[in-house]
Amino acid sequence: MANILTTSNGNPVDNNQTSITAGENGPVLISDFHLIDKLAHFDRERIPERVVHAKGAGAHGYFEVTHDFSKFTKAKFLNSLGKRTPVFLRFSTVGGEKGSADTARDPRGFAIKFYTEEGNWDMVGNNTPVFFIRDPSKFPDFIHTQKRNPQTNLGDPDMFWDFLSLVPESIHQVTILFSDRGTPDGYRHMNGYSSHTLKLVDHAGRFRYVKWHFKTDQGNKTLTSQQAGKLAGEDPDYATRDLFNAIARGDHPSWTVYLQVMEAEDALKYRFNPFDVTKVWPHKDYPLQQIGKLVLNRNPENYFAETEQVAFSPSHLVPGIDASVDRMLQGRLFSYPDTHRHRLGPNYSQIPINAPISRVSNHHRDGFMAVNGNGGSVPNYEPNSHDNSPRQINVVGTTFANEEVSGRTDRHGYVLTDDDFFQAGQLYRLMTAEQRDHLIENIAGHLKNAKLHIRQRQIANFSRADKEYGRRVEEGIAKLSPKA
Repeated sequence: MANILTTSNGNPVDNNQTSITAGENGPVLISDFHLIDKLAHFDRERIPERVVHAKGAGAHGYFEVTHDFSKFTKAKFLNSLGKRTPVFLRFSTVGGEKGSADTARDPRGFAIKFYTEEGNWDMVGNNTPVFFIRDPSKFPDFIHTQKRNPQTNLGDPDMFWDFLSLVPESIHQVTILFSDRGTPDGYRHMNGYSSHTLKLVDHAGRFRYVKWHFKTDQGNKTLTSQQAGKLAGEDPDYATRDLFNAIARGDHPSWTVYLQVMEAEDALKYRFNPFDVTKVWPHKDYPLQQIGKLVLNRNPENYFAETEQVAFSPSHLVPGIDASVDRMLQGRLFSYPDTHRHRLGPNYSQIPINAPISRVSNHHRDGFMAVNGNGGSVPNYEPNSHDNSPRQINVVGTTFANEEVSGRTDRHGYVLTDDDFFQAGQLYRLMTAEQRDHLIENIAGHLKNAKLHIRQRQIANFSRADKEYGRRVEEGIAKLSPKA
């Protein structure tokens, strides 16, 4: 019998690629033990370094509302023009270890903690509007391929490209990663994106889908592969140093913040799944609408206490902002706080950089590093008969948006279509001749190190996005490795 994949308790796994959802595009179910077990084990693979986003730099600042969106959301921090909310933003590389180079070819994390009067909202995004995969079941496997070979402890192009070539939905993000945008010139000169679809919920409980865009006011600047490689050797902390020094001299970086807004009814009939994080919403269908300004104006006093211990999660939401059924987002809602409980302990929210400015009152008790009084003499259970105990508010829909969900529970797989290649091809065709030259050079220089059958499979994916794209990658590899 073939070597059958099993869960950690020995049950055979019927499908390792697709999470169980309520309906084809519905939310992921927590009853999917294999998904939860897989993510929970993955979250605990490193001690104490972050599994992903290990190296980063952060700064304090504020978000200011510049355009009125109060009709779209009941979130109090967005309810009046000129209102400012304190924030902490952590930039990071995604795949590298804590001592890796800032200039590595890698997506960049772009995570913002908004300290609002209703609790903390974490916008946990990247510097790219899409991602490599669209189902959380694939995430641990994907990150493993971006890390080190378990036998040699070396980076492995075969692992890297074997996975990506077998997961063609990744081609849009791969195209961005190997373009000039894959090596931004520091953190100040790149955009940030929610990537995932979120909701804005108004006072009546009606919601609209949104994507957040943070456009750098410093101008987008990138490094060539050669420049990035040179800096990796000469100044591996280039981006960290650049951010700290800019703020220290009073050159405060800023981003203009925009939203794309989609009516809930549109999502039901849009030409592709709008919750698929491997795709963008075309701006001609959903134009950018300005909402505010993000400014960083204060460096941390202590790196470990703030930047290293800050803990972001997309499940840290406030009334008026809610999650969508985006599968990758649904997986992150569990995985992020789970890894914080492992890395920082169950009371990670009591660490000052994570503590909200609003009052916290609940029945959580004990555990490592319970340092905020541990609830004092207030009962640690509910319901109870004590007047000084926190009570639920008993108002339906106050903290989340009601949404009808229907469909058969199953592992609903995605059917690969031309839509999965179209946006990558479109991006390639939008590039200048010089940008396309850099893209081909970057891909060929890396892909040439993979085995022939893996190269051929990935080239076929590029060709499906754009025939010239695939042909030029193949020619680029042949030029670099004529006997390969």
